[in-house]
Amino acid sequence: MLETVSILETPEGATLKLRPAGAPVRALAWSIDLLIRSLLLFALGMVASFFGEVGVGFYLIAIFFIDWFYNVVFEVLRGATPGKRRLGLVVVNDNGTPVTWSASLLRNLLRVVDFLPFGYGLGLLWCLFHAQFKRLGDVAAGTLVVYRDTASEHAIAEDMHKVPAITPPLALDYPAQQALMGFAERADRLSPERRVELAELLQPLHRQSGEQSVRQLIAYAKAIAGRT
Repeated sequence: MLETVSILETPEGATLKLRPAGAPVRALAWSIDLLIRSLLLFALGMVASFFGEVGVGFYLIAIFFIDWFYNVVFEVLRGATPGKRRLGLVVVNDNGTPVTWSASLLRNLLRVVDFLPFGYGLGLLWCLFHAQFKRLGDVAAGTLVVYRDTASEHAIAEDMHKVPAITPPLALDYPAQQALMGFAERADRLSPERRVELAELLQPLHRQSGEQSVRQLIAYAKAIAGRT
């Protein structure tokens, strides 16, 4: 099978698996957003018609901002436009971090080039032949459109639900409790090897090894969080 998953490892040892979204799903997301924008402009047009020339002026300004900043605002503040979110997609930087204002603005300004000669023809061709399905705007901005990994987002929550709470054998001060909770919250974003390596640093506390040491720390974190 053709493997399209991009695996990145951060300096902290966290492993990120990014699954780039192909042209068909991105085209469908764009169609949903087009429908939303069209309905929004139609509603604004109906309201503007009651205010004569002043209304027309505000309507033209609204068209400008919606056409150019609809995508930017949603991508930066929500990770994706409503169309992309509906299909489980998110826009990120090449290193897996949330997209920035400058990157989002650049990738969306270059939609003008991607649209050439018509109907996103150039952008579609570039997307089809790029290894990570990038259009020109993504290449220039250093961004990716990937599938949101909902499974990994909820993995640690599932672990904390399954593992019974265990009171730590020693009294932990506040910084130690915060460190323990921080480990539990980001354990699903670490590679298995790094997760175990960090957990085994606290062997004097839990006296476990391997994945069992990870589960033990999660159990302690659950007790500290007051969950049952």
